[in-house]
Amino acid sequence: MKQETITAQAVVEAPRMILRPLRPSDAGLLNFYAGDLRVARMTSSIPHPYPPGAAEAYVARAMKPDRTEFVWAMDATAMGGDELMGLIALDQMDRDQSEIGYWVAPAMWNTGFASEAVRAMVSANPLANKTIFASVFQDNPGSARVLTNTGFDYLGDAERFSVARNAKVATWTYLKRLA
Repeated sequence: MKQETITAQAVVEAPRMILRPLRPSDAGLLNFYAGDLRVARMTSSIPHPYPPGAAEAYVARAMKPDRTEFVWAMDATAMGGDELMGLIALDQMDRDQSEIGYWVAPAMWNTGFASEAVRAMVSANPLANKTIFASVFQDNPGSARVLTNTGFDYLGDAERFSVARNAKVATWTYLKRLA
């Protein structure tokens, strides 16, 4: 049975930010942060150097009605912070499952924003998932702590290709059961 695609995207509230759908005005800051090698090398999909037009294309894909990846901006403007501090995404899979991914701008590292965003996303469960998976590079223990601090269980080791590194990188895989 094919899972129904969700097109509307909820705004998720967290204590120090909201998680909101991407909008075209996010492309500038997205380009700035995704262009930072420190961000790109901790993701599997952000290339480095970040090509011209990539941020605009990413935002356009995130806004398409037939998407299976749902992307939220970490926005703290209502609390006096930045409009885009990072991104969090759920990549919809079959059987009511998603894979969560996130990154935070380097200036926001070690502030708890990533943990807060993951906790809020899991609590809101906007795609009605039964299970959420996550994978982080083993040389990024901070992202692993985000997952363990938000109740994800360690599943095992694997590898994933990193576009910025142009190499396979060892990963830790995690799981969160919601139903």
